[in-house]
Formats: sequence, C-alpha cells, structure tokens
Amino acid sequence: MDTTAEATGPAPADEVWERYAVPARWPDWMPQITGVDADADRIAPGVTGRLHAPAGVRLDFTVTAVDEDARTWSWNIRFGLFTLRFDHGVEESGDGTTTWMRAGGPGMLIATYRSFVRGALDALVR
Repeated sequence: MDTTAEATGPAPADEVWERYAVPARWPDWMPQITGVDADADRIAPGVTGRLHAPAGVRLDFTVTAVDEDARTWSWNIRFGLFTLRFDHGVEESGDGTTTWMRAGGPGMLIATYRSFVRGALDALVR
C-alpha cells in the first residue's frame, strides 16, 4: 500500500529542511518519536539509526538517498519483518513552505502511520 500527504505552513524552507536533515530534531515535530540514535549528526545516504517511540517501541532506519539542493530525501524503517519506505521533500510556496511525504509498505502499517503523519507534517512547517 502507498500513501501520500503534504502540509503547508509559514516556516522558511531552509528551516524546515534543517528539521528533517538533523535526526536529533525529529522528536521536536514528530510526536510519535521520543528519541533518535543515529550514527551521524545529519542525514546522508547510508546513515543508520534507531527511532524510539512510546511503549518502548524501537525501529531501525537507514537513509537511502539525500539531495540537499532539491531538499529531498528517502529512508527505510524496519518494523519487525517489514520494511516501510518513505520519500520526503521541502518546497518553497507562495504560502511559506510545503512539505510532502510518500510512504509505502504493508497496508496495515501504512494505514496506522497515516493517522499520525498529517499532524507531524503540520508541526514541521509551523
């Protein structure tokens, strides 16, 4: 199953990109993440780490692509036997900044994630 979402808000595009590009900042705008351990301070292809979520849930991730100039990036998250794929982007818009996300993976997991993503993207561009 695949899903997409986007949000537009007043934060400058460079600031929104930095909120994505620095894993330590993810919990600031993504309430479903309580902590991040990454093997680098900034996303880059091959960076790996672990997301910490409520109830002691831990998810391993690998960044698969980053284009700083285009402000796009992709990563995979392991959830047990399953892998979820995510693509993200940040674009300047007339109303401030638009961020978008495409996600793919097993239907039940993507459907669950979809319930969180809109709020996270709204917080990212505020």
